[in-house]
Amino acid sequence: MGTKRKKISYQEFLHREYEFFHAPLAPEMDFYETIRAGDMKKLETLLTEPFHEKKGLGVLSSDPLSNLKYHLTITIALVARFCISGGLSQAESYSLSDYYIRMTDEAQSPQEISDIHNEMCIHYTRRMIDLQRNSVTSKSVSTCINYIYEHLHTRITLQTLARTCSLSAPYLSRLFKKETGFSISEYVLRKKLETAKSMLSSSDYSIAEISASLAFPSQSYFTNLLKKDTGLTPKQYRDRNNGSIPKDIRR
Repeated sequence: MGTKRKKISYQEFLHREYEFFHAPLAPEMDFYETIRAGDMKKLETLLTEPFHEKKGLGVLSSDPLSNLKYHLTITIALVARFCISGGLSQAESYSLSDYYIRMTDEAQSPQEISDIHNEMCIHYTRRMIDLQRNSVTSKSVSTCINYIYEHLHTRITLQTLARTCSLSAPYLSRLFKKETGFSISEYVLRKKLETAKSMLSSSDYSIAEISASLAFPSQSYFTNLLKKDTGLTPKQYRDRNNGSIPKDIRR
């Protein structure tokens, strides 16, 4: 696989666009902001009205159940994007949205649609609360983390990040460890592995493609790393988690 294909496969997974939004955003803005802000108390109030009983959803299908499914899919996609803008990683946010969209597709009743909606909203809100509790305040470290997320398809070094932040490598290394609890190499490896798990669970990319697109030194290195972390080979992890939310982001 060429370098261009490696980058494309990774970015296709992380940067998919949902281009089917038709419902107006203004009436729903407060709802999405509530989730992004991690305001569980307010969310619980907003969820008192079942999703399948909401008024003004609009008609996207003549079949009532299909209409609810389409609207919930749109809601899930928007929640995912709002949470990304609030700091949730794209890999995790899209993995969650994939999971709940699959659940929506398989739903058999309006009540089941409402249950999925509520579970999805609460799950995302909890993740945003977690992010707030562990937020990084330093602009330099935030810049590093953003760079890491955007370049997981490459080999990321301390020297590269230091140049990006205009800091000396030793100082950045100490600052990053202090604020995140991880060395830069540990953090990069952790995020590559998290993304690999998400790709195994919710994409059709081959194990070789996943390994190459995340710039692991070799497929065997990736296999050994995943087995050390989970006790499973990539194939075993995919078989166990296919169609279900990855264990590392399950609540």
